[in-house]
Amino acid sequence: MIVVRTVAELREARAALPGSVGFVPTMGALHEGHASLVTAARGESASVVASVFVNPTQFGPTEDFTRYPRNESADLAMLESLGVDLAFLPSVREMYRAGATTFVDIGRLGEVLEGAARPGHFRGVATVVTKLFSIVQPDRAYFGQKDGQQSVVVRRLVRDLALPVAIVICRTVREPDGLALSSRNRYLTPEERAQAPALYRALKTAAKAATGGERSADKLRSLMLDALALATLGKPDYVSIADAETLEELSVLDRPALASLAVRFPSARLIDCQPLERQPNNQ
Repeated sequence: MIVVRTVAELREARAALPGSVGFVPTMGALHEGHASLVTAARGESASVVASVFVNPTQFGPTEDFTRYPRNESADLAMLESLGVDLAFLPSVREMYRAGATTFVDIGRLGEVLEGAARPGHFRGVATVVTKLFSIVQPDRAYFGQKDGQQSVVVRRLVRDLALPVAIVICRTVREPDGLALSSRNRYLTPEERAQAPALYRALKTAAKAATGGERSADKLRSLMLDALALATLGKPDYVSIADAETLEELSVLDRPALASLAVRFPSARLIDCQPLERQPNNQ
């Protein structure tokens, strides 16, 4: 595996890679969820590039940029074991040159849900993803479903800017009790960790009701909140039943939708989501 840290080094090494290129952008602190993305890329691409970059522009002033977990040696060992050909580990200075003033604004998609809770977050995401796509020039890029709004944002970004990258969304990897794998799970206390699977139970409850014919989005949101009430240490930031493409909140489940939620525990804020398909009305 070749490890590079500058844009110039990346471009030189990228030019020598054979065939199609699959790209997995990460913020490090890698776990089995990231491994599943690399495995998917490895299975569909002649060459695989992965990046490790904790992007400061997607963190708010009160968020955990300096506290975000970092373990470069472990990350590189995992990437190499998974067959990554080229690893890109730029510095903040390399990605954001002094005096940089250009950012990518995704519009309303970046202002709801996570965007409302974390103003400016998706401007940072859209900017760094655009920069990484420009630098790496991948044929396909791989993202996890857990960050559902991010997947919608990246797909819209690629469509609106006519970027020649196919976006592949891979299913969420979970612990045996349903908790979605996340680098932030390590912050949880034992008691918080025991309550955290309530997020997935809430999503499953909504999905089961939708499959059974429930069409009221308000009812689905209410079911999610009832399930989250069992996580007494957590405070829901939001529960959402939204259009799967526009992220506009629905009143009736009459189209493909995304059920999503965020819960703030004292030690960490967790998110999760579940796609919902429109089901026949049983009435």
